[in-house]
Amino acid sequence: MSRAFTREEDSENAIAGVGERPVSPHRNLVTERGLAMIEENLAELRDLMAKAERRGDRERLAVVSRDLRYWTARRESAELSVPEPGSEVIRFGMGVTLENDDGKKVHWRIVGEDEADPSKGSISHVSPMAMALFGKKVGEVVKVNGKEWEIVKVSYKAEN
Repeated sequence: MSRAFTREEDSENAIAGVGERPVSPHRNLVTERGLAMIEENLAELRDLMAKAERRGDRERLAVVSRDLRYWTARRESAELSVPEPGSEVIRFGMGVTLENDDGKKVHWRIVGEDEADPSKGSISHVSPMAMALFGKKVGEVVKVNGKEWEIVKVSYKAEN
């Protein structure tokens, strides 16, 4: 096939050697914070795009264009989900404190895939732990990766 029939964005990606960022097949549930994060990423990428265009930096344009397509798709598919205040049943967006047999406690907030950062106490709603927790209440036990965890606290907002 002639190069004349390729899309411009394909040639931009080839310049930088970048492929598309994979978009998850799961529902794109987001918290209010997660939705704001998407908006911030889009604004930042639009600024970076303008700067790269002014400089004529084709490699940077390819990378920023790819990321802009990803975050635009994530914004278009975003479903804001806010937990019901006072709910005792674990749902998306809630915080959960767990304790294992050794007395070790951990606290997780269940968030969207793009917002998840286990090192900061947030896990994706499609993670095995979140899937095990959904629909449970304080006092129930969940088993994940061969470990049992008792649910000791459920909160509407994340604890810091």
